[in-house]
Amino acid sequence: MASGGTGGAGPKPPKPDIANQLIMLVAFMVAILVLFDNDLRQSLGNIVGYGLEPAVGFGGELPLFTLVLTGTLMTFFSVTVRHFFVDWIDQARNQRISSAFNKELREARTSNNTYKLKKLTEIQPQVMSQSLKASQMQFKLMPITMIVIIPIFAWLANFVYIDLAATSFSVPWELNADMKNPNVLPNWVLLYSLVTIPFGQVLQRLLKFYSFRRLLKKAEEEQFAPKAPEGEQG
Repeated sequence: MASGGTGGAGPKPPKPDIANQLIMLVAFMVAILVLFDNDLRQSLGNIVGYGLEPAVGFGGELPLFTLVLTGTLMTFFSVTVRHFFVDWIDQARNQRISSAFNKELREARTSNNTYKLKKLTEIQPQVMSQSLKASQMQFKLMPITMIVIIPIFAWLANFVYIDLAATSFSVPWELNADMKNPNVLPNWVLLYSLVTIPFGQVLQRLLKFYSFRRLLKKAEEEQFAPKAPEGEQG
């Protein structure tokens, strides 16, 4: 009879979230279909354009500003949604645990410490399960953000390829660049990424800083709050 509950193969590894994987697969298939089917992309972009064109289109007179403003709004939406639905403290804790575990596992393998390696292998499914739970929420939010981002991206493609009469712009390394020309990716996509990626990183750090400071302030208030005498409790 096994003793201590550690016999056999140990804890079972975490089960994959089949439902969430199916949702993600469908979302990616729809995204690919929209991106590569010109007719579908144009139709979707035309529908979204009824609201976006008067709001951020500026009649095609400020195409760079339209790209920057639209990309900033989309990034703000996706980062904000992810921030308020993800437990960043729990995720940071799991990352620290996973990092420390992997370090110990490497050292056990390097030193050929079979006893330590056996013990670490037994608890590895638990560590993997916690890491998986921390990342699943972000994957669950991706279809929600894609529902908003894909139609707006479709409108941007219509805006650049159909609506604009002139698509030339100047950058420090090229005086007459064209938004439509490909450079690994089309220039308008690169320009969009050049703005949105740094903005997204800064916004995420600011939101985390605000949330962590609020939690620390709350913890300090609870720590130093006056406690009622034991006789008055109950």
